[in-house]
Amino acid sequence: MVDLLKLFGWDDIVNVTDIGASAIAEEPIYKGLVDCGCGHLSAFDGDSRHYDRMHEVFKGSVRIFDQFVFDGSEQTLYMASPESGMTSLLKPDSSNLNFFNFFGRFADAIAEEKIQTVSLDDIEELEQIDFLKMDVQGAELTILKNGAKKLESCVAMQLEVSWITLYEGQPSFGDIDVWMREHGFMPHSFLATKHWGIAPTVFNNNVKKGGNQLLESDIVYVKDPTNLELFTDAQLKKLALITNNCLASHDLTIHLLLELARRGVVSANPHELFLKNFNQL
Repeated sequence: MVDLLKLFGWDDIVNVTDIGASAIAEEPIYKGLVDCGCGHLSAFDGDSRHYDRMHEVFKGSVRIFDQFVFDGSEQTLYMASPESGMTSLLKPDSSNLNFFNFFGRFADAIAEEKIQTVSLDDIEELEQIDFLKMDVQGAELTILKNGAKKLESCVAMQLEVSWITLYEGQPSFGDIDVWMREHGFMPHSFLATKHWGIAPTVFNNNVKKGGNQLLESDIVYVKDPTNLELFTDAQLKKLALITNNCLASHDLTIHLLLELARRGVVSANPHELFLKNFNQL
């Protein structure tokens, strides 16, 4: 694989922010950037039950914030069991939950707690966001709207979006997609799409096995690569690292490298280095 760090003469850092970082039960796509030292992680989760796991995964290369990111107001936190991943600032929607197998048990929170939230734009310790990951059980759009200034420098986002919402007042994929496009981001790829079985039909005696019904997806948006004149040199480099090292989106990486070459930032033939390594392109 082409070593972009050497190609760039890299002396920068990719600032990664993960909101709702308890979701790192699976290895996050940005972990390689953090592990190699070219990325720094700021992880937000107000639920202290997950902190040990975060430290275990990232050792000393993570800064944990114990704040609930939302809009800066006081909210009710609806607590679910930690392993469920269903704790939310939005009230569970019993009608939609009961539509699916297994989810009806989450219609009632195990506890409710009044908490103070903070808006992304008001977090002074967070100076810049290059890559944002969010898995916040329905709070995504509120966080985006109250973080628009901080996200002006952002080049990529990984968001969990819902096709059938599980919380009252939760925005669906369509609502989030409109906001993202209006703010200069383009859908790039689905990392995963979850289907779920409709109650009471159970497939293969497994209540967690899905049929055709869409539930939610992890989607990656990128700063619009059809308008590269809006990118700084640093943004082009950071997005190229993310697309190459985290997403294996080598065609988009080449597209970005060609712009860097046009600007005289890298050698004039960076795409040829890639084509030697990726004959399938």
